[in-house]
Formats: sequence, C-alpha cells, structure tokens
Amino acid sequence: MTFLHIAAALWLLCGVSAHLNKNRNVALQGRATQSTILNDEHYGFLSAAINAIDGNEDPHFDHGSCSHTHNDVSPWWRVDLLKSYRISFISITNRVNYGERINGAEILVGNSLSDNGNNNPRCGVITSIPNGGTQTYYCHGLVGRYVNIIIRGKTEFLTLCEVQVWTSDSD
Repeated sequence: MTFLHIAAALWLLCGVSAHLNKNRNVALQGRATQSTILNDEHYGFLSAAINAIDGNEDPHFDHGSCSHTHNDVSPWWRVDLLKSYRISFISITNRVNYGERINGAEILVGNSLSDNGNNNPRCGVITSIPNGGTQTYYCHGLVGRYVNIIIRGKTEFLTLCEVQVWTSDSD
C-alpha cells in the first residue's frame, strides 16, 4: 500500500510540475532573416539567420550554429513567429569570442514590419552577455509576431548563437 501512496504522490507532483511549466520556445518554428549575411568564402552558410533558431546553443561560430551579419551600421536580426504571441521571456546565447560586439543591442517585440520591425516596442537592452553565455530577458507579456535584435546607430557585426522566444500561449 505504501508503494501506491508514493507512486500517487509522485504522479501528482509531476503533473503539477508539468502544469506550472507550460512555456515553450516558439522561435523553433519561426522564419529568420537579418540585415546582411556575412558572405565569406571561408564561412559561407555558417552565418545564415536561421542558425540562431536551430535549437543548438553551441556558442562557437565556426561550428555552424550562429547567425552573423557584415560589419554594418545598425545591423539587425528578426524572427517571424508566424502569429502573435504573448512573450514571457527571450533567452539569447552569445558567441564564445568577440562577445562584446552584442553589448547595447535592443530586443524588440511587436506586430509591425515598419523599418524591418525595428520600430516595435522594446523588451530589453543587452548590456552584456559573457562570452559563450546565455542571458534571459523578461518581456512582461509584450505581444508580437516579430522579435528583432538590433545594434542601433553603431557600425558592428551582429552574431547570435541562439535566440529562444518563450510563451505560455497555447496554439
């Protein structure tokens, strides 16, 4: 009988735990684009925007799982979530070297494509993410279809090794 009580308690705990953690990463089904793509004969496909939403948090750019723009003024990256969601939080994984390049980037969430989505409301500003680290930014329920990351007004490369967009909305 004690075994049944323990099994029932574990089942309840697991069920409650699963119910409390309903957030899911909707970026995985999204479509990504960016202002430019680093077009280099050595790196080629390694810099595509979609690499930042492939589910792989590997922070080594040369392993092929990070996006990378040219050294441009106000470089940006965007994911189209294909429908609007109430965003709980966004987690961003930085590259393992040259990580300081991302400092000052803005995270935007909204439904507008005006200026490529770079006029949407701000979820947060990346002050610093350690090399190879992941940082989480809480969006306090901002609603949007598009998530942009932009280094506004600065000439810089923008590299993102993973962008996760979490919501508790159901489909």
